[in-house]
Amino acid sequence: MYKKEILQPICNIGTAGHVDHGKTTLVWALSNVWTTRHSEELARGMTIKLGYADAVFRKCPICPPPQCYTINEVCSYCNTKTVILRKISFVDSPGHEMLMATMLSGAALMDGAILVIDATRHCPQPQTVEHLIALQIIGVEKIVIAQTKIDVISREKIIENYNQIKSFVRNTIAENAPIIPVAPIHRINIDALIEAIERYIPTPNRDLSKPYRMYIARSFDVNRPGTRPKDLKGGVIGGTIIQGILKVGDEIEIRPGLKSERGKATEYEPIFTRVVNLKTGDIEIDQARPGGLIGVSTLLDPSLTKADALVGNVAGTPGTLPPVLNEFSIEYVLFERMVGTKQQLNIENLKVNELLMINSGTAVTLGIVSSIHRGIATINLKRPICAESKSRVAISRRIGSGWRLIGYGIIVQ
Repeated sequence: MYKKEILQPICNIGTAGHVDHGKTTLVWALSNVWTTRHSEELARGMTIKLGYADAVFRKCPICPPPQCYTINEVCSYCNTKTVILRKISFVDSPGHEMLMATMLSGAALMDGAILVIDATRHCPQPQTVEHLIALQIIGVEKIVIAQTKIDVISREKIIENYNQIKSFVRNTIAENAPIIPVAPIHRINIDALIEAIERYIPTPNRDLSKPYRMYIARSFDVNRPGTRPKDLKGGVIGGTIIQGILKVGDEIEIRPGLKSERGKATEYEPIFTRVVNLKTGDIEIDQARPGGLIGVSTLLDPSLTKADALVGNVAGTPGTLPPVLNEFSIEYVLFERMVGTKQQLNIENLKVNELLMINSGTAVTLGIVSSIHRGIATINLKRPICAESKSRVAISRRIGSGWRLIGYGIIVQ
């Protein structure tokens, strides 16, 4: 495989699991990239925003499995040059219960996931349950389980935790997922984990014939303070292409777009711009396909993209995007009991005038239930979303000081 073929990652793999179970350390062991970069994350020792890292999976042509699987250009066992398998993008999601909306946004970008479970703690922990259900709601069904921190407990405790995991995932989408014991800080069994990822999380088939479309997961201003007007660069959007091909020079439309006040009414107008530059990681490319996280430099006023202002929007070929919905009706399904909390509270039905949190793609918005009839709820949104009919949304309810995932809905109009 020659260099040009590995410029862009071809598959997005996310991490999921309870806070402090080792998700970020595991991504580091798989990619040599520490995804916790923001000052508050470093100060608090936890992931707050979505983290991203690219890795090239390789295989030694001589050594047997699993030792042959690696991220190194030269095999550490026999010093043979390794062969490239594929390039992966990792989406590192936060595990804290207060950041569930961020995790759901990350799940919308995932082709598969690694469910990370700490072997030193009883399984399942609250967010282990919540994250597995979130993956199921979003439709992420290709899962590998990483049983972490096996280096600090006895063999008997590891086996006890393994049996707890098997019991936990029974009758779920992860029932047949492989469970790989690992110690990421020492890179123990990382080769076996890569082998499992290669076997159980294949690269999806992509439709390149459809118009380009991308979920926006980041947006920012790359200009330094004090930059002269003539030297200003346009705003940048980042995310994952879900269909089609995007090329430098293409015109793009962004919806719902820019908020505008007209009298007492608040409206959103689509934004149109053109692609100036495309990047995957630090590598410039001429065109971008589905798979991996892509940075798109545009001609937009950088004030529009500053501080993730366009996160939750959808970008695509002009005239081809789904409608902008200020309200929608959903056929909804609620869980029997609360997930992600220590107390297994029963979940009551939705109520008229109830405030809910809605996740659709990378968009997070609030909505008020205006009517309920025969399992279909109509919800007025505080901030509109761009979504197709029959697409799935996650529903969360305010419980105590945070939002708790209570079910999902299918948009019916």
